[in-house]
Amino acid sequence: MSPNGSDRSSRRPMRRKLPQVLTAGLILATATGCTYEDFPRLGMPTPVTEEAPRILSLWQGSWAAALATGVLVWGLILWSVIFHRRSRTKVEVPPQTRYNMPIEALYTVVPLIIVSVLFYFTARDETKLLAQSEKPAHTVNVVGFQWSWGFNYVENVPGSKGDAKTDENLADIPDKYRDAFPAGAGGVYDIGTPGTRNPQNNNPGPTLWLPKGEKVRFVLTSRDVIHSFWVVPFLMKQDVIPGHTNVFEVTPNKEGTFMGKCAELCGVDHSRMLFNVKVVSPEKYQEHLEELAKKGQTGYVPAGIEQTDNARNSEKTQL
Repeated sequence: MSPNGSDRSSRRPMRRKLPQVLTAGLILATATGCTYEDFPRLGMPTPVTEEAPRILSLWQGSWAAALATGVLVWGLILWSVIFHRRSRTKVEVPPQTRYNMPIEALYTVVPLIIVSVLFYFTARDETKLLAQSEKPAHTVNVVGFQWSWGFNYVENVPGSKGDAKTDENLADIPDKYRDAFPAGAGGVYDIGTPGTRNPQNNNPGPTLWLPKGEKVRFVLTSRDVIHSFWVVPFLMKQDVIPGHTNVFEVTPNKEGTFMGKCAELCGVDHSRMLFNVKVVSPEKYQEHLEELAKKGQTGYVPAGIEQTDNARNSEKTQL
C-alpha cells in the first residue's frame, strides 16, 4: 500500500471516534446537576453572609482571568497548528530563529502582570474580610478538638454568672481579644461529639446558633491538633491552630440551617468532625442562649492550648 493510502486509512478511525468524543464531552458538561442559576457562581454555594459576595466576586474574577488566558493560549496553539503545519509539497526546513527579544520580553512581562493583578485583588479582599470591628455585637469562641466542636457564647445571659475577661477556661485567648468581651459576661456553651445530631433535621454534629443581621466575631482555638473551621455557604474557612488564636467576623443575612465541617485532616475520625450553623432572628437567638442556661450549660468549656509568652500578645493590631 502506498504511503498516501496508509495515511488515509489511519485517519478513518479518528474520524469515526470524533463524534463519540464530542458526545461524551457534551454529556459531561450537561450532567453535572447544576441549573442555569448555579453556573454564574461556578460551583460556589449561595452566599449567606454580607461578606461572602466579596469572596464570590474574587472567585468569579479569577475564573474569568484564567479563561481569558486559556483562550489566548489555545488560540495561539491552534493558529500554529493550522497555519504552520507541514505542507505535503514543501518538505524543506522552515527558517530557524534563535531568539526574538520582543517575544521573550512579552513572555516575561505578561506573567508578571497576571500575578500582580491577582495578588492585588487577593490582598485587597483579604484585608477587608479579616478586618475587625472595635466591639462586635456577638462573640463566639469556637473550640476544635478530636473529633467535634465546642461553642462558647461570650454573652450576658440571664442565669449565668461570671466574667469572660477573667474566666480561667478562656485564659489562653490573647488579651487583645478578651478586652473586647462584654463586661460581666457569664456566658453559656454547647459541645458535641461525633454522634451528636441536630434535632430539627437529624444532620450530624452539634449546632452553632447565630443571629441574622448582627455581626459575630469567631475566636478560633484548638485543644489538640490543627483543625479548620469551614461553614460552606460562608465561602471562607480558617485554620484552628493549637497555641495560636485566629479571628474573623461575619454578618449572617439569611435564616436557615447550614452545613459546617473540619477542612483539615486531623485524625482517624476527621470525616465525622461535622457541625451545623442555624441562623435565626435575634429574638430566637437570645431564647436559645437562655435555654442553654436553664439546662445548666453556663460558663465556658476550656478554650485550648496555652500560647507561649512571645506569641501570646505579639500582634499589636488595634481592634
